[in-house]
Amino acid sequence: MAIDPPLSQGWGYGIVLGLGAVFALGMVLVTWILKRYNHELQTSEMFSTAGRTVKSGLVASAVVSSWTWAATLLQSSAVAYNYGVSGPFWYASGATVQILLFASIAIELKRRAPNAHTFLEVIRARFGTTTHIVFAIFGIMTNILVTAMLLTGGAAVVSSLTGMSTVAACFLLPLGVIIYTMFGGIKATFLTDYVHTVMLLVIILVFAFSTYATNADLGSPKKVYELIVKAGVTHPVSGNAEGSYLTMRSKEGAIFFVINIVGNFGTVFCDNGYYNKAIAASPVHALPGYIMGGLSWFAIPWLTATTMGLAALALETSTSFPTYPDRMDSADVSAGLVLPYAAVALLGKGGAVATLLIVFMAVTSAMSAELIAVSSIFTYDIYQTYIRPDASGKSLIYTSHCMVIGFGFFMAAFSTGLYYAGISLGYIYLMMGVIISSSVVPATLTLMWDGLNWHAATFTSPLGLVCALTAWLVTAKKQGGSLSVDSTGANNPMLAGNVVALLSPLIFIPILTLIFGVAKYDWVSMKNIRRGDDSDMANREDLELVPGAHIESEAEEAEEQRKLLRASFIARMMTVVLTLSLLILWPMPMYGSGYIFSEKFFTGWVVVGIMWLFFSLGCVGIYPLWEGRKSLAHNISSIYKDITGKEHPSKHHRPTDTYVEGKDVRVETPPVAEKELTEKTSTVVQ
Repeated sequence: MAIDPPLSQGWGYGIVLGLGAVFALGMVLVTWILKRYNHELQTSEMFSTAGRTVKSGLVASAVVSSWTWAATLLQSSAVAYNYGVSGPFWYASGATVQILLFASIAIELKRRAPNAHTFLEVIRARFGTTTHIVFAIFGIMTNILVTAMLLTGGAAVVSSLTGMSTVAACFLLPLGVIIYTMFGGIKATFLTDYVHTVMLLVIILVFAFSTYATNADLGSPKKVYELIVKAGVTHPVSGNAEGSYLTMRSKEGAIFFVINIVGNFGTVFCDNGYYNKAIAASPVHALPGYIMGGLSWFAIPWLTATTMGLAALALETSTSFPTYPDRMDSADVSAGLVLPYAAVALLGKGGAVATLLIVFMAVTSAMSAELIAVSSIFTYDIYQTYIRPDASGKSLIYTSHCMVIGFGFFMAAFSTGLYYAGISLGYIYLMMGVIISSSVVPATLTLMWDGLNWHAATFTSPLGLVCALTAWLVTAKKQGGSLSVDSTGANNPMLAGNVVALLSPLIFIPILTLIFGVAKYDWVSMKNIRRGDDSDMANREDLELVPGAHIESEAEEAEEQRKLLRASFIARMMTVVLTLSLLILWPMPMYGSGYIFSEKFFTGWVVVGIMWLFFSLGCVGIYPLWEGRKSLAHNISSIYKDITGKEHPSKHHRPTDTYVEGKDVRVETPPVAEKELTEKTSTVVQ
């Protein structure tokens, strides 16, 4: 059902272009400040790894931001609208465990391949060219599907709220992201992720307090509860306990949960963007960053969907709802329009603007991570590996820039094609796992098991893909009668394809291991992965001052390995406990009992969600500021002294330099602390 957009096209172009330009200019300025006062030269290593020095707070906010796609907000609200309270929980728990489990992978990556730029370099170091190419194909397919989902969902929302051309939105949404990613590299991604995440959390809290405290039509959990009970009587949910929206017992919700958890294993464990975050993290900060990020993210889809999906159900009978007096049709639900419609019903034009902002944040922040992921793959796994092994730092960073631009515009065109083909956000979300999840197990075992042999690593993923596609399409043909977007996009065919994709390696790997034997890998070749050569971009002394460029001694490396080994043990214990809690101990008793929420239980459910979101705001909003307080103070002080002429920026680049009447004079002596210099002078005099 077509509805009039609540905002003019000017709003759409203003936010997409205007806010995109603000972020682009802001990150260009921040990059310049970091270079001027922190000596953060934009070398190829800094561009792709941020010097491997990022602390846990920024890692957590980056994980949250990268995992908060358009689907996180839009698809989760859609499943709440379709299945009730079970949908948001299944969405959140089914996509949080992957981040928690990935914490163990992140630690092993830091331990076993400390100089890697991508997870594909690790694959090649262990298994060679053929296996490398196989996983590169799966990795790039993952990035294409994720980015396509971001743009198709984001463009659909922008178009529905403002009337802006969907094609224009597909091409203009990536524009600002391309600019600031080119200038700032992965460091800019971390910083914009932080800003995006804070704005996103604040807007979600606004939606929650409007729904459950201030809105004239709703305004309390009790009122929402009463209207949801009424909706369950008017149009009960097939497969739910007593047809109620207020129960965890939901047949279709459970099917979605399995599809969700399987598909998201692929999009975490096969997406180089998550490995990039692990590589950029300081060794001691990788584990807390991923644990905090996973737990903080859980509240976002849970509370967003519990608020906006149920608000849409509750307000459909109100004249403020865009489709009144009709219900939303399935095409609009699949396109991700539940949240924007609910926002308009709750807050009018203000709700439409808030939705535009959070969708813009979700699309651009996650897309920035995808741009870095793909540029890293093409730069290090294709260009440096197969085209120019002796590539200089300037050549590597030039290639990275070209790939950021090329992939950004390729995905704009690809997403436009999907739009004209009638492929929606919901379809891509469900189909992802079918395509990529067969590579999850072999990719994980590459870092976790020394017995994986070459044949199992190389052939398992393609064989699993063939089996998954067969299961998906055969089920669709049997149940739908023909192969179409509708039949292939139904829950049961998607379930079959997703499950076969993830689990088929559990058959192929043992068989190939029995045939070809258990390998005895010693992990040495991974440690031999080398960093990029940036000597053409600055002299040795300058490079030594770049954060993370310090060459560790054997003692420092041994101490780091000891800490990582301890973190590895903690990561495995925590992920087991948290995974069991989120997947078994919490939801399954409610599912098995078919419990239907009482008013008090529903109120408590909502209150816990709001409290959890405040916890998330503390972890990824306040904690990064506290953790970086010294760096912030240093930069603010340096800017002030620079502006007032009290201190020249050269002080921050070369400790042995002095500044005399506008001239930068190099003193060719090793840098020493002032106190040490005084003591040495005193000794000589004596």
